[in-house]
Amino acid sequence: MALKDAKSGTRNEVGIAAVLGILKQSFGERFQTGEAFRAQHAHTTTYIPAQLPDGVLFAESADDVKAAVKICAEHKVPVIGFGTGSSLEGQVNAPNGGISIDFSRMNRILEVNAEDLDCTVEPGVTREELNTYLRDTGLFFPIDPGANASIGGMTSTRASGTNAVRYGTMKDNVLAVTAVTANGEEVRTARRARKSSAGYDMTRLFVGAEGTLGILTSVTLRLQGIPQKIGGGVCAFPTIRAACDAVIMTIQMGIPVARIELLDALQIRACNAYSKLNYEEKPTLFLEFHGTDETVALQSEQFAEIASECGGGAFSWTVNAEERSRLWKARHDAYWASRALAPEMAALSTDVCVPISRLADCIGETQADIEEHGLLAMIVGHAGDGNFHVLLLFDDKTDEGIAVAETFVGRLNARALAMDGTCTGEHGIGQGKMAFLEEELGGTVDLMRQVKKALDPDDIFNPGKIFHIA
Repeated sequence: MALKDAKSGTRNEVGIAAVLGILKQSFGERFQTGEAFRAQHAHTTTYIPAQLPDGVLFAESADDVKAAVKICAEHKVPVIGFGTGSSLEGQVNAPNGGISIDFSRMNRILEVNAEDLDCTVEPGVTREELNTYLRDTGLFFPIDPGANASIGGMTSTRASGTNAVRYGTMKDNVLAVTAVTANGEEVRTARRARKSSAGYDMTRLFVGAEGTLGILTSVTLRLQGIPQKIGGGVCAFPTIRAACDAVIMTIQMGIPVARIELLDALQIRACNAYSKLNYEEKPTLFLEFHGTDETVALQSEQFAEIASECGGGAFSWTVNAEERSRLWKARHDAYWASRALAPEMAALSTDVCVPISRLADCIGETQADIEEHGLLAMIVGHAGDGNFHVLLLFDDKTDEGIAVAETFVGRLNARALAMDGTCTGEHGIGQGKMAFLEEELGGTVDLMRQVKKALDPDDIFNPGKIFHIA
């Protein structure tokens, strides 16, 4: 991560002025230019400075989006999509100025096809809203990135989360999207069929594009049946390696674990204090199993045997919904628990992903790095797929403090790439990880630039993200 990649670009002042006037006349109170509105639609989740848009459009339909994009395209003014603002790498910043399109009012669930296990939603629907709506159908949407993110944002960043080890990531669960392209027209990338050999896979092109190729107006998703029984449990281990060994054995034995999360000892200490828990302050695995009474019990017993073989303590598990909710609430509150350890410091949340066989090595070397440099940082891992997060608390008020943080993130990413991993498992590139993308993919980034130029020749869609055009 480097602040130099969050640099401001060239502003089209004449075009922006024209667009502000046209949008205000066209949309009235649904288009706002006040500083408070603009500040709410810029990046605030890490130390990357906020870069405010010039105006915010509260879109209510695909027609609104098409009209706004046509106006912005005509005047070559940037357009940035905005869901809930929970992205972590500066994805919603406006480094060249421009218009933010807020999707909070495009939050309709358009269609649920229960027999086919799919649904189509507008981009502003959040994952919690979707699952509340689906509850009476016996279905649910499994991707859980922790934050109550919007489906459009999750699609654009190719989000993942705690359930990915069983249900995959957004790329595995998006069947199709509709998107407004640079000419202001809406395209549909696929039908609802579960498989197709019809041409290029345009759906996957938009999934993870971070809004740089077009603006999503709907997303068609795979759904899953709500399991008959869900069991959750916790197990402490003497070392990170012992915990990782248990994860590897669990995956290799084919136990269909739904979630398997790793928290290091410092993170457990923070969660205990924040969520009023009393777990042992050791590396700990949080697990969840989905199935029937019999399969959940069997899977829990199988994992308990693996944990014992790897030196773990007693595996305490339950099928009580209230107890499970408390367990996962503590896991999802890990960010705030960590912040509470040093509230005067800034927080930088970053992630990498490595082949699961290298997870223990990568986390172990990262912990040694943290200790060697006297840093205050916690580790949380989606251990089942080799993805882990580091939350670094640091002084963002001084150049020295920022340099320490950036240097640490550089070492972390170099370590992951050296193990044939990736610089981000789920946060995306945004502004914060541009340099590491070049290191990871080399000349492939030039191919990405060619795709971007072909679909967005005037670079109006979320410029200054993923890579610089020139």
